[in-house]
Amino acid sequence: MPAKTISSETPGPSPTEFPDSQINYDDAIDYWTSIPATVDGVLGGYGNTSVPKADAIGSSTFLRKLRTRMTPAAGQVKYGVDIGAGIGRVTRDMLHKHCDKVDLVEPVVPFVQQMLIELAPLYTEGKIGEIFPVGMQHWTPETGKYWLIWCQWCVGHLPDEEFLKFLDRCKAGLQPNGTIVVKENNSLGEDVFDEEDSSVTRTDAKFRQLFEQAGLKLIAVEQQKGLPRELFPVRMYALKMV
Repeated sequence: MPAKTISSETPGPSPTEFPDSQINYDDAIDYWTSIPATVDGVLGGYGNTSVPKADAIGSSTFLRKLRTRMTPAAGQVKYGVDIGAGIGRVTRDMLHKHCDKVDLVEPVVPFVQQMLIELAPLYTEGKIGEIFPVGMQHWTPETGKYWLIWCQWCVGHLPDEEFLKFLDRCKAGLQPNGTIVVKENNSLGEDVFDEEDSSVTRTDAKFRQLFEQAGLKLIAVEQQKGLPRELFPVRMYALKMV
């Protein structure tokens, strides 16, 4: 799913014990298909603010700090994949600078169509690999392909059980010493279901619990700086195979 910044003023958690149980993939696709295929659209109205620049700088800084812990094996191409890529904003503004080549995973048809326009110069440079027009729940990576699997503002569309299955598939898709990065909003106190786009915003504690369940080692975590106060905190989690 495409990135969406969710306001901390969103109504409180659903009364159900498990907010993630309310996620409906079809509802999510319907919602995002109705959203303009623009930076402002995928960022929930924050595309014309400082958010896109702060986001790209924060992500690049995080990856630079991890450089010594992300050394590829001899002869390995630094292949990345942008999960829930939207219109390709993250790849265009940041990810291609750190990877030799980038694949993209995105199920929303208008976003994929716009992605081809946004990334045209990078196609010419040979920086773009394959585009997979499917949801995360249907994507299985090629075994051992990726140096970096980047998931940003998208895993909230997966129920906990499907998120764990997704992480298992990602583990199989990593190169030796490969890294998974999850960059997501964090709710405060308890998980929150958003009826508008059929997603769940998880707490920091829930993410750490799920990463441990998935058999992944959390090697670094950092909160994104420079976002408006009315937004949920956003954290970046770097994960390795145990």
